[in-house]
Amino acid sequence: MLRLFCACLVALIVGLVMTAVAKVVAVRLGVVDKPDARKVHKGVMPRMGGLGIYSGFMAGALVYVGSHPNIALSGEVLGLLVSATIVFITGLVDDMRSIRPTTKLLGQLIAALVYVGFGGYVKFLSNPFGGDIIFLEYWGVPITVLWLVGISNAVNLIDGLDGLAGGVSTISACTMAVVSLTQGYYAAAALLFILAAATLGFLRYNFSPASIFMGDSGSLTLGFVLGAIAIMGFAKGATIVALVIPILILGIPIFDTFFAIVRRLIEHKPVMQPDKGHLHHRLLQKGLSHKQTVAIIYAFTMFMGCVAIIMTLLEPLASALLLVVSLVVLVAGAWRLGILRVGEKKAEEK
Repeated sequence: MLRLFCACLVALIVGLVMTAVAKVVAVRLGVVDKPDARKVHKGVMPRMGGLGIYSGFMAGALVYVGSHPNIALSGEVLGLLVSATIVFITGLVDDMRSIRPTTKLLGQLIAALVYVGFGGYVKFLSNPFGGDIIFLEYWGVPITVLWLVGISNAVNLIDGLDGLAGGVSTISACTMAVVSLTQGYYAAAALLFILAAATLGFLRYNFSPASIFMGDSGSLTLGFVLGAIAIMGFAKGATIVALVIPILILGIPIFDTFFAIVRRLIEHKPVMQPDKGHLHHRLLQKGLSHKQTVAIIYAFTMFMGCVAIIMTLLEPLASALLLVVSLVVLVAGAWRLGILRVGEKKAEEK
């Protein structure tokens, strides 16, 4: 426990220091985010905050694994650090030069395949309603790649307000860590707490009013690491709820992205085309303030996390019923807010 505390402290301090450094470097290099019709912020902002998140996580992770010979820098842990570095570099290049979406996607695919190469892939899926485990064989590779790329971009898409993506990711990481502890995945839990500590260091400068944005180097790295650690933990155990727990905990970015895809398909728009129909946009359009919107999304994230934790304590049938009820509530809320509806507020999206 003391070693984990020290690792988290290192992650927090490094995250704080390197985010401060990133602010200065970003301004000098011109790595800034300028306002436009789709964005909420008004002024020019440095956007290299991902440097603080990545540096803090790597420093804390190295301190932790260095003090645990049984974990060692091998297998999935080493694969996580290497692939996270590839994603971070990809995002950083995009922050600095605005590379093509296809090039950015290629970097994510390479990172995902590297992680798979180190043994980090979904080997089976457990049935949330009970029953036999479904071994995926080679199908586990494309499923893992899709999961990692999907979560990376899901966190990236919710990065629209000060403190939003960082806060949601921190809550998700802590919730997933708690569930990991209950299931006996101690290494995964430790890495999640370290990631949360590093992100808190960045959030010191990102809460409203923010003085720096995380950029793609931060959001893609956060999403990728969360997705990868979920595979390290839940995909390794034959728990009944292993299939749905990570999805519930990361429910806000996952479902917001899913609803965005459905919405754009219905409107016959390109799936990758940005719009102002995301959850945080809709809440702002309802008249809520910036801070109120972020607080509500934090509450949604905590709710989904609590559902996930409770599911681990219930019998299979009760867990399935709780899952169905939660999804119904989520979809109903999304419809009421207008996230799934089309043809609304066109003037605001122009």
